[in-house]
Amino acid sequence: MEIDVEEDCLKILALHQPVAIDLRFIVAVLKINNDLERIGDIAVNIARRAVYLNSQEPMDIPVDLAGLAGKAMLRQSLDSLVNMDASLARSVCTADDEVDEMDRQIQKQIKGRIRAVPERVDYPTQLLRVSRHLERIADHATNIAEDVIYMTDGEILRHRAEDYTLRIQ
Repeated sequence: MEIDVEEDCLKILALHQPVAIDLRFIVAVLKINNDLERIGDIAVNIARRAVYLNSQEPMDIPVDLAGLAGKAMLRQSLDSLVNMDASLARSVCTADDEVDEMDRQIQKQIKGRIRAVPERVDYPTQLLRVSRHLERIADHATNIAEDVIYMTDGEILRHRAEDYTLRIQ
């Protein structure tokens, strides 16, 4: 499907030579298409980790992966796309810092558990990977939201200087 969408976009560009908002729409769809493909790949990785974890003896590690998944804002990002809602897209972008902080806290908790029970390192390591995958999905959802803002308002939000603040952990 990713290839079909890309081919259709390229045909439109070649045959119709869109301008202004139509051109921004095509460019955004090409980029969003790529983000959705990456999200699908990440979802497969999470599913593989879940299958593995389900086959292992559980460990009591009180981390909120479901909460992190809920904060990833993928649904809101896609809703902003479908409804061409720049306001909702902006709320997705601002929520990304919260997701990053949640991921840092989960990583910290899991690493503490690894230090406490080093003989069972594999189980919590898989949880670390799931947490990281969920954070990456949130990053892709933010990319989609930024593309929606570009599409609707013509404003490019990616790679701004204020996004590169140094964070000491």
